[in-house]
Amino acid sequence: MMEKVVANFYIAVEAVLANKVRSILTALGIIFGVAAVIAMMAIGNGAQEEILEQIKLVGVNNIIITPVVEQKEEQVTEEVGVRETKKFSPGLTLKDAEGMNNIIPSISRLSPEIVLETYIINKGIRRSAKLVGIEPNYFALTDFSIAEGETFNADQLKRGSPVCIIGRGIQTKFFTKENPIGKMIKCGPHWLEVVGVLEERVISDNSIANLGIRDYNMDVYAPIRTVLIRYKNRSLVTESMLQSGNAGGGGGGMIIIGGGGESEEPAEKKIENYHQIDRLVVQVENTELLNPTAEVISRFLRRRHFDVVDYEITIPELLLKQQQRTKSIFNIVLGAIAGISLLVGGIGIMNIMLASVMERIKEIGLRLSIGAQKRDIILQFLFEAVMISVTGGIIGVILGVSFAMVISRIAEIPTVITFFSIVISFGVAATIGLIFGIAPARRAANQDPITSLRHE
Repeated sequence: MMEKVVANFYIAVEAVLANKVRSILTALGIIFGVAAVIAMMAIGNGAQEEILEQIKLVGVNNIIITPVVEQKEEQVTEEVGVRETKKFSPGLTLKDAEGMNNIIPSISRLSPEIVLETYIINKGIRRSAKLVGIEPNYFALTDFSIAEGETFNADQLKRGSPVCIIGRGIQTKFFTKENPIGKMIKCGPHWLEVVGVLEERVISDNSIANLGIRDYNMDVYAPIRTVLIRYKNRSLVTESMLQSGNAGGGGGGMIIIGGGGESEEPAEKKIENYHQIDRLVVQVENTELLNPTAEVISRFLRRRHFDVVDYEITIPELLLKQQQRTKSIFNIVLGAIAGISLLVGGIGIMNIMLASVMERIKEIGLRLSIGAQKRDIILQFLFEAVMISVTGGIIGVILGVSFAMVISRIAEIPTVITFFSIVISFGVAATIGLIFGIAPARRAANQDPITSLRHE
């Protein structure tokens, strides 16, 4: 039995080599089909990764923690008219950020921010602006890049040096005809040295007005310790805070006792913001870890804030859904491209193999007349189809990888060639040769030997 299989294989090899032009034409469909699949999947995977990276930069992997000032944690005692505030919170601080970064392993980056409304004065020009206290991770999380100068060095960050990085709008407004690097600019009551200028962020006026997006080009960025040391540190207890009763953070320890069994609420006092930082952005390594990390952060903050929930944790659910939808769309598109390309190649193999049967009727009749069985004829034609498909698949893989590399270099389009796409393309090519070779093989085996020998 094995000898017959080997013999049929050799006959198939001889038939393929004897008809090189026909074999090459038959294989062309598979060659270009496999090459197209690998090249298109490489381009598609590259585009998918680039789009998903852009979505990540928008914040799909980010957990946003913002302080809540007007929170109340009260406990009413059994005594009528007596209300006590029992719990205190230090507010959202840099210590919270440092603790998260040291304890939670799934955090890849963390960026605390302090935003102060201030003004800028230079050469007789005054303009309102925002002073943003940041750490270096801020630029990576927001995809900001330095156009001129450099970012803060370790010594400036540690000492809280009077330095700043300005937006492109500040440069255009205050340093029209000169290089701002190394120049001084008065930001509020203090002079800061400009060490860098950010790339311009294009934001339309409609977005600023309708979506509440601030113009980042008009912001001034300073090390967060510079802002805390030289401008404002809301976590410090001051005389005014003691006088207003807000020194405790999260309410005061004040007991209100009403006379005659009726409590009289005092006039409401202005609630001061006691949080040291205004925003904390936590970037997680993987999207799948987003919800578990948010849960851990919530428990961590509850312990540090003594069960006072004076913060809000936000997860970008819409961006997560968009990311998942983007992946699904790309998977469908890439699958359709692969299926159509390889189907066309398979149909080409079947058509040419059927034509080959018609051309080789006399050969088939001769083999059947000297003792060959129908399964021998079937095996011969199946071997031919699979050989052509496998050879075409190998050539297609080489061409596909080459096309992807050439496209990446010439068009500067990112391409990602995966081992999975190569294996799938080659495997499908071999399978198509087997499937689409069955019909021609059966047709050849069902030929009448006498009629076949008389065929001209």
